Amino acid sequence: MAFLPFYESIIVDNNKKNMDQTQQYHSRIAAGLQVNVKQVAATAQLLTEGGTVPFISRYRKEMTGSLDETQVAAVRDQLAALAELDKRRRTILDSLAARDILTSELKAGLERAEDSATLEDLYLPYKQKRKTRAMMAREKGLEPLANAIFSGKDQNVNVSRYIDPEKVVESEEDALAGVRDIMAEWISEDPQIRAKLRRVFVDRAIIRSTVIKKKQEDGGKFRDYFDWQEQAGKTPGHRLLAMFRGEGEKILRLVVRPDEELALAVLRNRYRGKGTFHNQVDLAVVDGYKRLLAPSLEKELRAGLKEKADQEAIQVFAENFRELLLAPALGRKRVMALDPGFRTGAKLVCLNEQGDLLDFTTIYPTHGGKREQEAAKKVRELCRRHRIQAIAIGNGTAGRETEAFVRGLELDETTCITLVNESGASIYSASEVARREFPDHDITVRGAVSIGRRLQDPLAELVKLDPKSIGVGQYQHDVSGPQLKKGLEDVVVSCVNSVGVEVNSASRELLTHVSGLGPVLAANIIKYRDEHGPFGSRKELLKVPRLGAKAFEQCAGFLRIHGAENPLDNSAVHPERYQTVKQMAAELGCEVGDLMKQRQLREKIKLEKYVSASLGLPTLQDILAELAKPGRDPRNEFTTFAFAEGVNTMADLVAEMKVAGIVTNVTRFGAFVDIGVHQDGLIHISQLADRFVKDPAEVVKVGQQVMVRVLEVDQQRKRIALSLREP
Repeated sequence: MAFLPFYESIIVDNNKKNMDQTQQYHSRIAAGLQVNVKQVAATAQLLTEGGTVPFISRYRKEMTGSLDETQVAAVRDQLAALAELDKRRRTILDSLAARDILTSELKAGLERAEDSATLEDLYLPYKQKRKTRAMMAREKGLEPLANAIFSGKDQNVNVSRYIDPEKVVESEEDALAGVRDIMAEWISEDPQIRAKLRRVFVDRAIIRSTVIKKKQEDGGKFRDYFDWQEQAGKTPGHRLLAMFRGEGEKILRLVVRPDEELALAVLRNRYRGKGTFHNQVDLAVVDGYKRLLAPSLEKELRAGLKEKADQEAIQVFAENFRELLLAPALGRKRVMALDPGFRTGAKLVCLNEQGDLLDFTTIYPTHGGKREQEAAKKVRELCRRHRIQAIAIGNGTAGRETEAFVRGLELDETTCITLVNESGASIYSASEVARREFPDHDITVRGAVSIGRRLQDPLAELVKLDPKSIGVGQYQHDVSGPQLKKGLEDVVVSCVNSVGVEVNSASRELLTHVSGLGPVLAANIIKYRDEHGPFGSRKELLKVPRLGAKAFEQCAGFLRIHGAENPLDNSAVHPERYQTVKQMAAELGCEVGDLMKQRQLREKIKLEKYVSASLGLPTLQDILAELAKPGRDPRNEFTTFAFAEGVNTMADLVAEMKVAGIVTNVTRFGAFVDIGVHQDGLIHISQLADRFVKDPAEVVKVGQQVMVRVLEVDQQRKRIALSLREP
């Protein structure tokens, strides 16, 4: 597995200059993360050697000083960003050298540049570009005149000397216009002035949003921004993305600039005309700002604001997605799943403890009369035949009605009956994964199976979906696709490895996200399992084609084998530490299994005794905790949930009513809650608690069960305002 190819080329190279630069990078990253430089250096080395974030944070704590997943990922990302900066630096240096315009001073400045803005500012005057007005003025021979006027040494200058009809300089005004074009370009390409003005744009820019004429009716959803302004640097990400979307849909017109006089004052403080033609310098200052600097810096600021808003939206999506993936699992139970519908009926499937399809049919519980009686008979019969322990009902159309029907059947009181979030189930049912799993069944059967499996194990089922189809984000369709994909992939990998994966029952998709594997090795594991039967030990994984020692090192601790001869194979203890555990057991005169079962034995272990150069207390403490609860699932215990009876539609809601709900989405401006009326309500951030709330995620999480108070119901606009505050 290759990581950070550009960075790798730096640390492998023994050139002292590159090594010094590497150390500088480590120092910068360490300062930003507020950790030790040695921690960053060790993490960088492990990443370069092919280590994954979960493996490094879990099994290399002694080397990294116990950096957690977030910190290890930050080191990885910042190293990658610095590698990209170096790649761009080399491209610029090569370009300038090839054109024989790379001076020692310019080279030194480019090599010192610590960010892309500084790098590009230094390169800007030498950048090959399309023909500009300044270029054309130089072709007319006006640069000497521009130099004289710009420096203030123009007392003896005769502008008429530069009039040349053949070069289309027909008058003094033509000559001075060309001079202003040259000076404006000089001003706009001055790295120091760009840096100063960039600070003004970042600190003082105002974002102004107005509606485009005659677009009021088309852009109703952007009504809040028809006449809006605020300081750009303090604008919340969700508001920025909304305005950018309105601009993209040609509803809004946006301007993101500071006060013009403030910006011009910065320029005039640096450029003051001194000679006879001092007014020409001021005219060039104004032109340079309006025509060149302002558009360039506004574009740059917009990109920065968009990137910041994207990062915020991706973080919100990632946090919500994590809660969804780590939702409590019912576990290995025999499940009946219903994908409800009014007109087409409810597709019903029965699954065994492993999620395999046992039976399927269609019932019509909402059609009344004979069809409802037939549906009741069928459900009771299938529950008996397949010894059903739980019934999962999709929460979409007809979900509440189907739930009421099932609860009215008076089934065994031990049977768990619950609604399941079916977002994305239709996407799964039409996917290649679903076709591979159920080639002989249509999409309706596949969708119902997905609902049932989500109850058994949400993580195992949701990894099969494109996260964007689940809809727990904030403006996820407006953010950078590659960045969103990367952020969500990190969440999936983190969740899969923190829970652990049973190698003998896991799907290809689940195995793909295990540390060190990927799609090829995941497929090879499935193939080996199909051909040779269940794995009996972790060591047997080394027989899988292309799964070598490095991949085994990365993945073994996250894979579980239930019923293995060695009980440690069903734990998070890494095989490289088995000998240490065996030594602990031997010195206590017991077996490893006894050590895992008996607390009094574990309490006798003196961890300090086993500390070595490569094994420290952090890992030893992890081992001891794992022996106490081998293969423990970090997810909360599953609990059932029921919506308020008699509240099925928005028409059933009245102000001040209290109803039970489940949080379906958390954004920066509040949380959405499903209260069982086919329309989520919004708890605005101001209504989340009887105190100031900066971030809704401090108060609520996706999947959390809450009791909310209805504030307002707008049937026409399909909006429900909710509150968690006391009246």
